[in-house]
Amino acid sequence: MIRPFQGTAPRIAPSAFVAETAAIIGDVTVGDESSIWYNVVVRGDVNFIRIGARSNIQDLSMLHVTHRKHPDDPGAPLVIGDDVTVGHGVALHGCTIENGAFIGMQALVMDKAVVGEGALVGARALVTEGTVIPPRTLWVGAPARYKRDLTPDEILWLKRSAENYVRYSREYLHDTL
Repeated sequence: MIRPFQGTAPRIAPSAFVAETAAIIGDVTVGDESSIWYNVVVRGDVNFIRIGARSNIQDLSMLHVTHRKHPDDPGAPLVIGDDVTVGHGVALHGCTIENGAFIGMQALVMDKAVVGEGALVGARALVTEGTVIPPRTLWVGAPARYKRDLTPDEILWLKRSAENYVRYSREYLHDTL
């Protein structure tokens, strides 16, 4: 379902893949070759959501935002960069996920947190409000804590993960049963 909210409709790149059971609502932009998978909710109703190019939001994930309390308050929009992998069942709320980052399955990233470029948030981690995760680091646990810097092989694996999902989405777009 792709639905406007209060006069603002989602803007989805023609090359993006959106599964039939996904819900994309309101002030949402989805970039080129990105993919929104089955039963994902992307609700840009009280603030905006921006998803860059070649990013993938996997099955059962929920993306939302925090409203502005007054005209000068930015609230907490959700900004996802390019080449980001968001694993199955992730909740992202009013945070920033920088280019090439990987969010593990069932992780939760809260308002005004920033996950740095090429960083990896482990499965089921809880990134609390306002946490800043440096680039190319591994964070795990609840609350999430620094574990170590990523190895060159892990950094390459993150890039391949995003590339794999672009390929999967192309396969879905071209499958005509």
